[in-house]
Amino acid sequence: MPRVIRPTPPLAAGALLQLMWLASPALPVGGFSYSEGLESAVESGAVTDEAGAGDWLVDQLQIGLARSDLAVVARAHAAWQRGDHDEVHALNDWFAATRESSELRRQTEQMGRSLVEWLKIRRADDPALAVLARLAPAPTWPVAFALAASHTGAPLREALLAFGFGWAENMVQSALKAVPLGQSAGQRVLARLADALPAAVDHARALADSERQAHTPMLAILSAQHETQYSRLFRS
Repeated sequence: MPRVIRPTPPLAAGALLQLMWLASPALPVGGFSYSEGLESAVESGAVTDEAGAGDWLVDQLQIGLARSDLAVVARAHAAWQRGDHDEVHALNDWFAATRESSELRRQTEQMGRSLVEWLKIRRADDPALAVLARLAPAPTWPVAFALAASHTGAPLREALLAFGFGWAENMVQSALKAVPLGQSAGQRVLARLADALPAAVDHARALADSERQAHTPMLAILSAQHETQYSRLFRS
């Protein structure tokens, strides 16, 4: 007999809107102020046009986020839901330790702290928020996002898609300024990232803890160089 494929239940309007809010560049966590090494890639000549920017960001999604950031969001989301604060601490420690330059580490800590402040306005009475705020030396962005996403009631895959699309929008905005690119070119790059995102999310969800990794040597070198770059638009 042929396999019956049942349609996925539609996401409730409230959950969908909450995820859109979390993915928005307007979320006051400062994501728009980082290029995550892209500005250095432009400065070095590694990225010079639309095609190069698209290739760079798709590679960063597949080699970096899919194996690290998205995988941590997935694990942390489950840990928050079951109240496993030891796992939350371990994931936060792992993510902070695997940032390969000081500015990348400062980025994840600053964005994590900023999301804590936003959550204090939204859910000041949530006991898990106090756990998040006490993470030392700071809550990292994926772990903080996972708690916020768990509050929406949305399924994990949709939460990961929101995380990834929020990253993609910020990176495209960085490319518009740094390369520079026109708006139409930016939309084409964003379309490439949107097409690649579902597979990256599914890869991240399937990773075992022992398979999670953060190894992007060229990005690490460019990020370290960016710290002393003479002229900069972005904080990373």
